[in-house]
Amino acid sequence: MLRLRFQSILLFATLLLGMSGIARTDQILIPMDQSQLNHLKAYGVAYQSLATGHKVEWLLNYRGGSFLMEDVDALRGDAARRGVLFENVDEGEVGRIRHVIESSDMEAVVLEKAPKMAVYTLPTTQPWDDAVTLALAYAEIPYEKIYDREILAGKLSQYDWLHLHHEDFTGQYSKFYRSFGTADWYQTQVASQEKLVHELGFANNVLLKRAVALTIRSYVENGGFLLAMCMATASLDMALAAAHTDVTDVVYDGTPPAPDYQKKIDYNLTLAFTGFSYDTDPNSVSHGDLDYNQVNTGSLSRRTANDFTLFGFSPKFDPVPSMLTQSHTDVIPGFLGLTSSYVKSMVKPSVTILAEAIDQPSVRYLHGNLGRGQFTYLGGHDPEDYAHAVGDAPTDLELHKNSPGYRLILNNVLYPAARQKKRKT
Repeated sequence: MLRLRFQSILLFATLLLGMSGIARTDQILIPMDQSQLNHLKAYGVAYQSLATGHKVEWLLNYRGGSFLMEDVDALRGDAARRGVLFENVDEGEVGRIRHVIESSDMEAVVLEKAPKMAVYTLPTTQPWDDAVTLALAYAEIPYEKIYDREILAGKLSQYDWLHLHHEDFTGQYSKFYRSFGTADWYQTQVASQEKLVHELGFANNVLLKRAVALTIRSYVENGGFLLAMCMATASLDMALAAAHTDVTDVVYDGTPPAPDYQKKIDYNLTLAFTGFSYDTDPNSVSHGDLDYNQVNTGSLSRRTANDFTLFGFSPKFDPVPSMLTQSHTDVIPGFLGLTSSYVKSMVKPSVTILAEAIDQPSVRYLHGNLGRGQFTYLGGHDPEDYAHAVGDAPTDLELHKNSPGYRLILNNVLYPAARQKKRKT
């Protein structure tokens, strides 16, 4: 109760300072440690600063990854309106902060331009919720929706950043046929997608999704930033590796899997994983052996999501992994998804592991480079809903404004804005 009262006083003081003409200082600091009242909306303030032409410095490892920005009346008012705590810092205090950063395992990274965001999502209503769109909406960060038609028309080049979430790029509709084949929402989505398949000139959804997956791969290779979560992480790589063969059964593409498909799997095409195999049984809920939870429990219903620990990186040597793991805590509560975690031995050696599950040999969060672009995979569906089910109500982020799991998502939103530096390692 005392902490809540103290926070209310801080917020009231912040609002008064933000509206007072005599409170102007050189810069304002948005702390991102435990003192912050609303971590998630703080990212929105930083994004708004960039969108209005004001640079932001991301102070990696300083007070939870704080933001330093120009003292502009509009930004003060914006922070106050969102309930984001900020501090006035004069020239002397800024100098002290820079000295601490220079003499410690910290770094100040300049964010220069607000990235243009795209979210890959069905045009029809979905009976589940995408954690990233919830985060973007709550933080008031603008984004545009994009789907197969736009991607194949070459419109990905208009965006700096792309998000994928629940989509099954193997074209098997998440293998929901056995569980939801008679459900109205499933039949509606399949009918709508099949209509699109034929409009775009493909024989089946498997071939359409393969073309989309390859286009997304080219987008990253040519300099795009990608964040994938849940089913999209595994299914994208599985679709890419099977680009030259057939690993799906009759119910999905009209033909059985190719008898020699294993000889034609090409792991060179994948972004993050190698050495995985496929489950071609149309009655199975599994796509293969990439998801650690399914491999070790044999069932979606018996899976468990252990909490996971963020790895510590030195911002001076590894600025990108450091940006992606900024948080006010090192431990993230576990959460499930159709793909929750990854078998560690299947992660490519070139990929950086950002987090592993506690007491479970599985990878939860990773990052890599492909050509001139970068990608991040985060297992699980919703960081504040342990086992989100089809039809559940969306998460109310006003109840989770300090969520460390949602901070990982918003780290990915901001890091494309950074002035990229070459790694020193």
